[in-house]
Amino acid sequence: MRARATDARRAAVLGKPIAHSLSPVLHRAAYEALGLVDWSYDRFEVDEVTLPGFVSELGPKWAGLSLTMPLKRAIIPLLDEISETAASVEAVNTVVRTEDGRLVGDNTDIPGMVAALREHGVEQVESAAILGAGATASSALAALARICTGEVVAYVRSEARAAEMRQWGERLDVEVRTADWAQADRALHAPLVIATTPAGTTDALAAAVPERPATLFDVLYDPWPTSLAARWSMFGGAVVSGLDLLVHQAVLQVEQMTGRVPAPLEAMRKAGERALANR
Repeated sequence: MRARATDARRAAVLGKPIAHSLSPVLHRAAYEALGLVDWSYDRFEVDEVTLPGFVSELGPKWAGLSLTMPLKRAIIPLLDEISETAASVEAVNTVVRTEDGRLVGDNTDIPGMVAALREHGVEQVESAAILGAGATASSALAALARICTGEVVAYVRSEARAAEMRQWGERLDVEVRTADWAQADRALHAPLVIATTPAGTTDALAAAVPERPATLFDVLYDPWPTSLAARWSMFGGAVVSGLDLLVHQAVLQVEQMTGRVPAPLEAMRKAGERALANR
């Protein structure tokens, strides 16, 4: 899947909205550290309607694309092939244009989550809890399929969402039990809690953080810390941030698009931290 790192090449992140994306900061930092002075990485606001036209115009200088919402599923019919990881959650966040012009899709969010957890000492857990049931929650389930040996409890707001999470569990071979969001404070006692909800959603749970919390993975990174993450840290719990996820999934994207392994993790992380500090 890897493109060869030669001469001037292009890459970009697509989505809508896209102005907030940190991907250009991370990828450009990687190119600088790797000495890829002729490589460029941009952002383009693209939706489901304009995506086919954009993809059809990708020429030989294009190394790859990063995809964010709402394009992670819309891109699939436009590709020549997708990886098993991407197929498992029906979501592609990475496209590599091979030397023969084929477009190959992958999902680096899932191994990125695993790598971010591993960096914080979480190799395996006996059980876990997920807050939320959107697209990120399905990726979280796929990551847990690799590291969780027991039950995953998903806290959701509707029976429709609950049914979706149970279906994803069956598909990913993860033991999933669902519970009503009104009981979400119980999630905070799990060995690993993954919060996948929009900004502000978990603020009310901060007061329920136990005295000795285990590990919280909050996928948000701006604003940071969230109320839940701040309280979790105050009580001595381990916290994995959305920036950790963003950097680790971007590392895998850079490696696939450039063929350079390993990608410069620390240079990318520092660039992301500086960018967030300046916002």
